Amino acid sequence: MHNAPPRFGPRATALLILTLLAATAATLLAMGRPPICTCGYVAVWHGAIDSGNSQHLLDWYSPSHVIHGFLFYGAGWLLLRRLPLRFRLLTAVVVEASWELIENSPMIIDRYRTATMALGYTGDSVLNSLSDISCMMIGFAIARTLPLWATIALAIAFELLTLAVIRDNLTLNILMLIWPVEAIRHWQAG
Repeated sequence: MHNAPPRFGPRATALLILTLLAATAATLLAMGRPPICTCGYVAVWHGAIDSGNSQHLLDWYSPSHVIHGFLFYGAGWLLLRRLPLRFRLLTAVVVEASWELIENSPMIIDRYRTATMALGYTGDSVLNSLSDISCMMIGFAIARTLPLWATIALAIAFELLTLAVIRDNLTLNILMLIWPVEAIRHWQAG
């Protein structure tokens, strides 16, 4: 009689996620990202689109990261449906953490400055990047819980809200990074 290998359960999943978050934070620090806003304080919400944006816990781009969670949950359901949910979540965390590292590279920061409305963008603080990953995980959990129609409605509501308030959203952000449209950039500038 042999012993079965230990199950990879919720504790191991949580430990791996914490390890991924710590590795992401360490890498961002090594890349020269500030741990918190260089203004010297941490705000739970920063609603202005200014130099404090992407420096605190939550801002108008946080809904985009929740939508990432919706999308990653959907992609995992479509492509990795045979894998346990915890592996799909881990995959989503790896993808989101990878994006946070890429997004804070000089090449992407410069691209944001030249192609999008983020003219003064200097990258995220480490705290904001970890919050963005957490928002993605919240979105993943919401998508798992809500019916598909409700998740889609919530994503549309987030996109319309941020479009109305800051003239930007996930859709425009992707478009402007990949294929900048001068008319949109002009409109976003107000």
